[in-house]
Amino acid sequence: MKTFIENECEKIANNFLNLKQLAPEIEQIAVLCINALRQGNKIMFCGNGGSASQALHLAAELVGRYKINRPAMASVALTTDVSILTAVGNDYGFEQIFSRQVEGIGKNGDVLIGLSTSGNSKNVLLAFNQAQKQGIKTIAFTGADGGSMAKTADIAFKVPSTTTNYIQEMHLATGHMLCGLIEEEINQKNT
Repeated sequence: MKTFIENECEKIANNFLNLKQLAPEIEQIAVLCINALRQGNKIMFCGNGGSASQALHLAAELVGRYKINRPAMASVALTTDVSILTAVGNDYGFEQIFSRQVEGIGKNGDVLIGLSTSGNSKNVLLAFNQAQKQGIKTIAFTGADGGSMAKTADIAFKVPSTTTNYIQEMHLATGHMLCGLIEEEINQKNT
């Protein structure tokens, strides 16, 4: 067991060291989100399974707080409303659960961050398509391959792994970095 634990720790550490190479993309995403929030827009998140949980988590960090006590920021996870998810899933199909919400609450200048380890989640892709029709910037958080989402998104953030759990770990860590950057920058302008 000890060897397994040590090996896992080494793999995770190496993944995060490799993630440093994506600092320019992380900065680009942070600037896009900061500008959207400053202009009175919102950040939306979506994903399936573990990525749905991360969407919830990151939206909560922005609406609540990450590290700094400050005013709430406009953010929503499209994975939260059971009534909407089941109604849209039943009436239009599971593929439409996020795109219908984007159509209903999204507006020009918003940002949509879609999380998918494969980069091929059909419902996230359709949400990106709808977002782009409405002038909403799209950011794909994927694994190293990027899948179809990387080809569709305005910004493709492809973490350096093809293993689901490692991808999710890097997505969450990067999401936390973004929340910290956004919070710090907006808080500086408000003080």
